[in-house]
Amino acid sequence: MSVFKRFSDILNSNISSMLDKAENPEKLVRLIITEMETTLFEVRAESAKIIADKKDMQRALKSLQGDVGHWQQRAEKALAYERDDLATQALQEKHRVEQVIKAQTDELKTLEQALLRLEQDLSKLQAKHNEAVARRDMLLARHDAVKSTIQVRKQFDNRSIDEAIYRFDRFEKRMDQLEAEVEAMDLGRNANLSEQIDSLDVDTALADELEALKKKIQKKAS
Repeated sequence: MSVFKRFSDILNSNISSMLDKAENPEKLVRLIITEMETTLFEVRAESAKIIADKKDMQRALKSLQGDVGHWQQRAEKALAYERDDLATQALQEKHRVEQVIKAQTDELKTLEQALLRLEQDLSKLQAKHNEAVARRDMLLARHDAVKSTIQVRKQFDNRSIDEAIYRFDRFEKRMDQLEAEVEAMDLGRNANLSEQIDSLDVDTALADELEALKKKIQKKAS
C-alpha cells in the first residue's frame, strides 16, 4: 500500500467510532498508534525529500536567471560589433532559458502548494495520533482502575472471610470454655453429693453405736 494511500485512509478514519465498536479497543488503539507512527515517519521522510527537491529547484532557477543575464549581455555585445545574427541567436537562447524558468517556476509553485497541504495533513495526522494516545492512556487507566478495584475487592473479601473465621474460632473457644465451666461445676456438685451419700454409712454406724451405749447405761442403772 502506498504511504500516501495509507495516510489518506488514516486521515479519513473515525478513530473514536472504530474504538467504540471494537471487541478489544485496547489492542486496536495500540495497532492504530503503531500504524500512525509508521505513517508519520514515512510521510515526514517523503516531505524531507520534497523539501530537498525544492531547494535544488530554487538553486537551478537562480542559475537559470543568471543565464538570462548572461545571454542578454552576449546579445548586447554582438550588437556592439554589428553582428545582428549573433545577437539574434543570443536572444533566442535567452528566450529558451526564460521558458525553462517559467516551467520550473510553475513546477516550484505546485511543489510548494503540495508541501503546504502535506504540512496541514501532517498536523491533522499528528492530532489524530495525539487523540489515539489519549484514548490509549484512558483505556490503560481504566484497565488499571478495574484491575485495582478487583484486587481491592478480593482483598476485602479475603479479609471478610478471615474475620468470619476468626470470629467463629473465638465463639468456638468461648463455648468450649463455658462447657468446661459447667463440667467443673457439675464435678464439684457430684463430688459433694457422693460425700453426703458416703457419710450416711458413718451416720448410721454412729447412731447404732449411740443406741447400744444407751442400752448399756440403762442396764447398769437397773
